[in-house]
Amino acid sequence: MNEDLTVVKVGTGVLTKVADGTLDGGSLVRLSTALAGLIEDGRRVILVSSGSVGAGVAAFGLKNYPDDTSTRQACAAVGQTRLMAVYENIFGRFEVVVAQLLLTAEDLRAASRRALVLDTLRRLLSEPALLPIINENDSVAVEELKVGDNDMLSALVAVLVGARRLILLSTVDGLIDPATERPIPVVENLDSVEAMVSPEKGRFSIGGMRSKLEAVRYAVGNGIETVVANGRKPDRLAAVVAGGEGGTRFRVGK
Repeated sequence: MNEDLTVVKVGTGVLTKVADGTLDGGSLVRLSTALAGLIEDGRRVILVSSGSVGAGVAAFGLKNYPDDTSTRQACAAVGQTRLMAVYENIFGRFEVVVAQLLLTAEDLRAASRRALVLDTLRRLLSEPALLPIINENDSVAVEELKVGDNDMLSALVAVLVGARRLILLSTVDGLIDPATERPIPVVENLDSVEAMVSPEKGRFSIGGMRSKLEAVRYAVGNGIETVVANGRKPDRLAAVVAGGEGGTRFRVGK
């Protein structure tokens, strides 16, 4: 396990505006600043970023996430270029180089292709000021090639690279206890919180808290501590990485 490596997944709801699905520049700047701070402190980070389809929706004048495959893939093709252009511009201010990897399920399923992905990531992470940014290749992935959503993709990547921790950034402060309406700070047993998980998701996103819990189960089951935290409050990210408070922390081995 790489003690310095953190995989951070950020959802569409954090990166885009609720009203129209366009990229939220302010949110992107705050998140990128926090990630650049981690890299400057010597932390190794991989970012799994959603947002390509949501970012492309505005270009087609859509009010919701498209249902048909061809429009969804077209939105991803347009939106991915917009998303990476923004990342490159912002991280460039911190002298951090960004690299893009677009993956399908087959890239992580087939042993030979999985090995190539791992070799590429290891080489990228050997550079001191470089941030690999991963997304599912939504412009070409059809059902049999899809991982499902970026929550699970981030968990698969975290296990592949032997990350120390996985942080899933959403628009909520963590897993909310319905009795107190406050986030649960630590979960020792995943089965005990199943009933608390809402299936709801945003208009411009794919997953929800249920998909996060599935990703958490996979990551924790493979020895990777996982945190669900609020991506709209990235100033807390350094504390979360350091093991402090923020979000809901899912312990390993329970």
